[in-house]
Amino acid sequence: MLIRFKRNLEKIAMGLLSFMPEEKDVKKLQETIREYEENDGWHLHLWKEDDDVLGAVGVQITNDNQLVIKHLTVNPSHRDQGIGSRMIAEIQRIYSDKYDIVPAESVKAFYEKSLDGL
Repeated sequence: MLIRFKRNLEKIAMGLLSFMPEEKDVKKLQETIREYEENDGWHLHLWKEDDDVLGAVGVQITNDNQLVIKHLTVNPSHRDQGIGSRMIAEIQRIYSDKYDIVPAESVKAFYEKSLDGL
């Protein structure tokens, strides 16, 4: 299930985002988290199963009614279990009636593959 990011989950969120190649640098990672905390157009969701947070998906709402999936990551020990695809399906369910959903370049290949399975 997707839950909204809260400050008390910051370390977990940073850990998950650090699995993305463009977020390896600590300074860049801190900037990204700050963007999700301070910018009303950026929303970070965490995927929780039982009591474990296993993935994260971050979106940015643009001025032209688009929602860009900026970040998509799953804990490496839980990959290949469909979590990423379920996160995309939930983002579609939550936002598709209000926004045109498009992937950022870094998540485009996975996004398109996931849509084939929906």
